[in-house]
Amino acid sequence: MQFQYYDLKNLERGQSVLVYLQGTEANVRLMDSNNFNLYKNGRSHHYIGGHTKKSPVRLTTTHSGHWYVAIDLGGYAGQVRSRIEVLPPLLPEIKQAPLSTMPSLIHNRGFGIDVDIDNDPDYDVFISHASEDKDEIVRPLAKALVEKGVKVWYDEFEMKIGDSLRRKIDKGLANSRFGIVVISKDFIRKGWTNYELDGIITKAVSGEQIILPIWHNITKKEVIDFSPSLADKLARSTAINTVDEIATEISELILQKPATL
Repeated sequence: MQFQYYDLKNLERGQSVLVYLQGTEANVRLMDSNNFNLYKNGRSHHYIGGHTKKSPVRLTTTHSGHWYVAIDLGGYAGQVRSRIEVLPPLLPEIKQAPLSTMPSLIHNRGFGIDVDIDNDPDYDVFISHASEDKDEIVRPLAKALVEKGVKVWYDEFEMKIGDSLRRKIDKGLANSRFGIVVISKDFIRKGWTNYELDGIITKAVSGEQIILPIWHNITKKEVIDFSPSLADKLARSTAINTVDEIATEISELILQKPATL
């Protein structure tokens, strides 16, 4: 039996090969070197693929090793032309530590800023952000958290005409158990956001993390240049997580912990 074949050399597990066909339908097989030798000698063998009438065909390796693609007509008359494309290996899977591994994210007595707050915190979350990020992430995040039962200090919910901005921020920080900091290029440029961030970070005692940075349209290098200590903290990124995913994880962390002294 006549067949075409391609020597793909060594491929990694999970790597994909696209087989493009033009002409008659054909049998397409992806085989490691041992099974390819069995195939060539007309012996029983294992393969990935089968009979196809469509193009391209996508086949994926099951283990790392030396692989081949073979194309034949199964003994039937006809002609087929082919070409292949070996796709690059997948990047390593992004793994994020769950927020539940950082119980110190929740501080049941708030951030303790020196204002007249004697009771338990009124808010679960304080959101520090730049106004330029409101439409794209901050407002949707705040609303998603509220819908999930989280009590949120967010300036659009709390500020009224004539309010002292710094006083409101201080009370919001002192009265919150958890700080979210949306880090973006605009955040880094803003003076007020740096004031909020200083208030949050300086109240993190014993090296505990009681803030969750959310990186938004920013690289790790830019975060490191802005604050090396902030870049090392457990964080979430809008390049990886949706707003709803972030809100769900935060709400599950907060609502499972009762506010006790």
